[in-house]
Amino acid sequence: MSIVSEPLGRVLGNRYRLVAGLGSGASAHVFLAEDMVLQRRVAVKVLQPQLVRDEAFLRRFRAEARSVAALNHPHVLRVFDWGEGEDGPYLVLEYLEGGSLFDMIARGRKLSPGQAARIGAQAAEGLAYAHARGIVHRDVKPANILFDEEGRVRVADFGVARALASASTTDPGTMLGTARYASPEQARGLLLDGRSDVYSLGLVLYEALVGTVPFTRETPHATLQARIGERVPVTPELGVLGPVLAEACNPRQEARPHAAELARRLAALAEELPPSLPLPLVRRGAVAGATLGAKGAADLTAGAADDELTLVAHLAATTGQTPGAAFSAGERARIVHEGLADTGEPTATIRMGAPALASTRTSRRRYPPRRWPWVVALLVIVACVLAAGGVYVAKSKLLTASHQVPKVLGETVASARRALLADHFVPKVDAAVSSTKVAAGKIVRQIPGRGVSLKEGSTVQIVPSRGEPSVRVPSLATGIDCKFATRLLEEANLKARCPALLAFTARVPQGDVINWSYDKKLDPKTAPYGSTILVAVSRGPPPVRLPPLAGETYTQAAKTLSADGFVVKEAGSYSTTVPAGLVISTTPGAGASLFVGSSVTVTVSNGPQVVTVPTTVGDTVSQATAAIQSAGLTVSAVYGPGTGVVFTTDPLAGQTENVGTTVVLYTEQPPSTGVGGRGSRRGTPASGSATPASGSATPASGQSTATSGSGTGTQAPTSGNLPAPGPGSRGQ
Repeated sequence: MSIVSEPLGRVLGNRYRLVAGLGSGASAHVFLAEDMVLQRRVAVKVLQPQLVRDEAFLRRFRAEARSVAALNHPHVLRVFDWGEGEDGPYLVLEYLEGGSLFDMIARGRKLSPGQAARIGAQAAEGLAYAHARGIVHRDVKPANILFDEEGRVRVADFGVARALASASTTDPGTMLGTARYASPEQARGLLLDGRSDVYSLGLVLYEALVGTVPFTRETPHATLQARIGERVPVTPELGVLGPVLAEACNPRQEARPHAAELARRLAALAEELPPSLPLPLVRRGAVAGATLGAKGAADLTAGAADDELTLVAHLAATTGQTPGAAFSAGERARIVHEGLADTGEPTATIRMGAPALASTRTSRRRYPPRRWPWVVALLVIVACVLAAGGVYVAKSKLLTASHQVPKVLGETVASARRALLADHFVPKVDAAVSSTKVAAGKIVRQIPGRGVSLKEGSTVQIVPSRGEPSVRVPSLATGIDCKFATRLLEEANLKARCPALLAFTARVPQGDVINWSYDKKLDPKTAPYGSTILVAVSRGPPPVRLPPLAGETYTQAAKTLSADGFVVKEAGSYSTTVPAGLVISTTPGAGASLFVGSSVTVTVSNGPQVVTVPTTVGDTVSQATAAIQSAGLTVSAVYGPGTGVVFTTDPLAGQTENVGTTVVLYTEQPPSTGVGGRGSRRGTPASGSATPASGSATPASGQSTATSGSGTGTQAPTSGNLPAPGPGSRGQ
């Protein structure tokens, strides 16, 4: 047995006591309930019995309930709690007494542009908050725009349309939403994002201003087909909201603004428009009769209006089926139930081509008219006629002259006053309004217009211009570049000079906006319509001067350079002046100015280069000298005959020495029977050759010993003046 068929007073979850019925729809019944823990009134939404048995719907419902319960925004209807009783899941919602936008529209009440701008801005803010968290409403309509007792907007029923899409009663290839407000991509069954909700909200505001929804046709399918690829007509009733709503309802999804941008633009218009009257709220009340039975719920569903019909349309493009016959006029009529305030609940499911739903009519008790004596009635009629005639004669000014109202548009206030007074009209100057076409101080509007005939003494309203309106300058301090900054400013009807200045800064990445200005004021909040905003762009961090690092270790140098933002590379080089492991130099050199991120090569000393003294025993002096020089050493002196062959060196062959070390050659006369050079016998001096001997003549310091060309008379170094051969001695 469904919970709605039981008496009120039942307690759900040991906490929520059902007090009265508020409404019924296709997916749930809504009750006014008392939270017995917190002692407050709440709205409880209990699922319809047929959905409780649908496992696919229940899985989606639970997931959507968790997501929507996490939403916490001033313009989103709060979900306090949710649970599952013996009859299925239920939601505990914030209870609002201000009714819905549908309640106003159903009673023929239209909104002023200022009222519509304020409502639309608040609703768009709520949608933008949900879109930022990956939640798309999919069923934005007047019934889901609710108000609290002070007229603040709450957007209701997030996630319900998406949950209904998972119900097994919904055929594959269908889409859910309200046909009157569905976007073109929703009608075509395409992938939806937040801009689909923007389109629906645009149609809702359009209807609130004009009283009708564009593209409405005989059937839901025809309504959807009519708006694909079509732009909404801009009528005078839209006022200054016309361009904004036309852009929000652009048939191309990518050309529409996001909800956050729509909220900003509507809020800016709301601030510019004169203060409007309070909203004509329709206070929400409980359904008379307390309990809604199964038949009562069916009657409410059958009597739902087109605004409240949830479309389940088989798309011809995907199924190949043709929509059925049009619905009857009775099915399309709006039926507002006596005492039942709209709940914002998506209502009945309608199949294209299915038989039309039967509408129910509530019978009204007829009371017999009261009968008055004919004499009293006749006297009253005569008295009324005489009174009306007297008032008409007094107010019609039949004897007063009439004149045509002159044209004062474009005139100054003083000039307009003179022109109207000359024709004996009473000028009434209203508050100045912004205008992009009429200069400040001149008349932008007159009521009535030129050529209308009025009696002398009649009032003519004139409205002066206060010049171009101020528009809100969007914030550019979000790490954006010139292209995106220009786009944001153009959308706000401003121009951009970007970059107007390029500056170095370490806090803003290269190419991003640093700040923006107008009339020498940084980061202005507002600027005149169409004015140019100067945008400063970062050139990145300023160049850094390279410090001197010679003599430091590589670790110290790399740490210093990395701290300045440079990329460090290491290179090695031999040095006889810088100890191994210390920095010789950098490339570029110290003092150079470099941008952060530049590469710096650090050259580190490997110490002096070491080479091995080559073996030159048996070589001629020229051969030995060439070999020693090729090894990076130098020959400093030759001791012995210049035409002789080397029998030892100092340092000895095979020793390691630093590059550039000097080497002394010791020579002897080659044997007379042999041939000198590398092929001769080494290590055995020829008979009679000169050898260093104690007491022999010593050459001058640092010079080679000269020979006479023969084995006799050779001068040899003495051990007392020049270094004697090392341990290798002859034959090494």
